[in-house]
Amino acid sequence: MPSQDPFLRAKNFNEVALGYTEQAVVAEANRCLQCKNAPCRQGCPVEVDIPAFIGLAAERDFAGAIKKLKEKNALPAVCGRVCPQESQCEKYCTLGKKNEPVAIGRIERYCADWELANGVLPQQVNPPTGKSVAVVGSGPAGLTCAADLAKLGHEVTVFEALHVPGGVLMYGIPEFRLPKKVVQAEINNLKNLGVNIEVNAVVGKFAVVDELLNGGGFDAVFIGTGAGLPYFMNIPGENACGVYSANEFLTRTNLMKAYRFPDADTPIRVGDKVAVLGGGNVAMDAARTALRLGAKESWIVYRRSKNELPARHEEVEHAEEEGVKFAFLTSPTRIIYNSDYWVIAMECLQYKLGEPDASGRRSPVPIPGSEFVMDVDTVVVAIGQGPNPLVPRTTKGLECNKKGNIVADLATGATSKPGVFAGGDVVTGAATVILAMGAGRTAAKAIHAYLNGDS
Repeated sequence: MPSQDPFLRAKNFNEVALGYTEQAVVAEANRCLQCKNAPCRQGCPVEVDIPAFIGLAAERDFAGAIKKLKEKNALPAVCGRVCPQESQCEKYCTLGKKNEPVAIGRIERYCADWELANGVLPQQVNPPTGKSVAVVGSGPAGLTCAADLAKLGHEVTVFEALHVPGGVLMYGIPEFRLPKKVVQAEINNLKNLGVNIEVNAVVGKFAVVDELLNGGGFDAVFIGTGAGLPYFMNIPGENACGVYSANEFLTRTNLMKAYRFPDADTPIRVGDKVAVLGGGNVAMDAARTALRLGAKESWIVYRRSKNELPARHEEVEHAEEEGVKFAFLTSPTRIIYNSDYWVIAMECLQYKLGEPDASGRRSPVPIPGSEFVMDVDTVVVAIGQGPNPLVPRTTKGLECNKKGNIVADLATGATSKPGVFAGGDVVTGAATVILAMGAGRTAAKAIHAYLNGDS
């Protein structure tokens, strides 16, 4: 796919990938073998009929293609950009066994963008059922659940704690990977289905789940509050000025437009040399964002090797092209600060790889005596995040595990509390957008059955 020149894009927040032309998307769609057993479908968490929509795109019937896509996927323009297709649908593509798989995600993106440019097509909505559902959280799980329930005829209200809907799609993923106008266009499509969205509505503060069910007028509740609680390394100096969680760093930049300061009211301090701790997609986002905010050097500090990086290959490749540097087999032991408590350096330890651990990756083993000091003035901690604790903490009778995740049946989303369902990162821990969407779809089916008295 064509993209911005790396030298230029590292200095702006415009979208990196430029998208297919019509000629390119038709040519790519015509590569599809239209396999009868459709192996690609087993890799799609939201059950999209992939051969069908690609076949329509090959015929230049983009209206038909997007209609087929949206039968299962409420956020195709989002998924076409950030879904890890290479480890899901494209992983099972027959062509991929000997050649490059069909670029399913890029075709999906083209079809979704075609609709946004040419006018949103109406979707079928069932007659009203008289039932009402509250969805807590407007991230990918909540939005998908809301869309499916609305199409089934239920009245749906989404409660979002922040001032704009979209959850992690708005605060967590940078503009250069997922333009916010695309997210809001997808959300407007949901509003056209009849979904009500209330922002600045913190469930657990203005009302708890029990109040929504008892006296609030709702017959069921879906909790999709995600994983917004950042993890830290718990090393000395981590509370110094100039240390950010990736959540804060990216939220200030993405949702609050710090890169436009002073036109936007949110400032952000990025020094000359930034170290991002971690190796996932969030770490890549933070390191690439730091360059765009003016850092002279942006480093990924990761305790395993390049082969073990959990980030998407495309994101690593883009980061390298833009000038992000990598310190592999390295991890900090303390953060050094000056008399004013501002970061000035980071003491690190070097590692070697040992035997594989439970994740299948080789375990990092510290090398005694390998300590060294890395000069940095900003540190971003991107080693993962846990579930938002507010809703579980204020909901009586809701079972959670020791990590704070809500315990829910993965086949239905049902929790220990009757009428309350949950899905996405708040159940599984931090995962991908598309897996959260799959959980939202699963829960919507179960909620529909529950409201009909079938469960």
